[in-house]
Amino acid sequence: MNAKSTQLKFTKMHGAGNDFMVIDAINQAVHLTVEQIQRLAHRQFGVGFDQLLLVETSTIADFKYRIFNADGSEVAQCGNGARCFVRFVVEQGLSHQLEIRVETASGIITPKLEENGLVTVNMGAPKFEPSAIPFIADACASSYSLIVSNHSVEISAVSMGNPHAVQIVEDVENAPVVSLGRQIELHPRFPERVNAGFMQIIDRQHIKLRVFERGSGETLACGTGACAAVVAGIQLGQLQSPVTVSARGGELHIVWQGGNAPVMMTGPAVTVFTGSITLT
Repeated sequence: MNAKSTQLKFTKMHGAGNDFMVIDAINQAVHLTVEQIQRLAHRQFGVGFDQLLLVETSTIADFKYRIFNADGSEVAQCGNGARCFVRFVVEQGLSHQLEIRVETASGIITPKLEENGLVTVNMGAPKFEPSAIPFIADACASSYSLIVSNHSVEISAVSMGNPHAVQIVEDVENAPVVSLGRQIELHPRFPERVNAGFMQIIDRQHIKLRVFERGSGETLACGTGACAAVVAGIQLGQLQSPVTVSARGGELHIVWQGGNAPVMMTGPAVTVFTGSITLT
């Protein structure tokens, strides 16, 4: 859809450095094209963000939450965005509840604003069945060999509302996150693309993590990526809940009791500034 020139109000936020443009689409009309989202995401010529978050009305929850990557593609889930979402609706006076039910494309989530200012999100249970990720494999396993540029890479595949491929590395700072991450993102065994996680295990309750996100590239933190990495590490017997995840933008805390138990994620959600921009 083409939009006429209009003023769009927004808020810039971040969760551990993973940054967002958050828009109230309840009290203003919002009709964005892929090209407009890409221009808004540009860090020199636009607002600049990893993801765009739209706050909409819902018939089955308190709000509906839509997520767009910097390339304009829509995705089903974003953990850091979920934390920013609840802070946004409270700060904007859209809700006076500290715990809200939010409709996403992957189901209902319930982010809660804690007294200490952090936000906890029930991210739901992880999915390992290849067809649910989606991932092309003959059977479900805790790890898989992925051929990338004639080399075998050992990954764990898991969905946290969006697909993740997690690999363990010795030194995350020197891991080929951008080059290898881009190849994994586009690997044909992931028909909807994938987020590529690179996890360094410090001890059984502490990891370092970098994530190359589909449609956005490497971000300073990835909430669903942190959940996926911890789940993968526990499944492999190398981690034990609770786990602290150190990303380049900050720390996230993940709790998972295994099986069909939900993954609980706690971390920061920060408002940077508010503004308006003219769309053409």
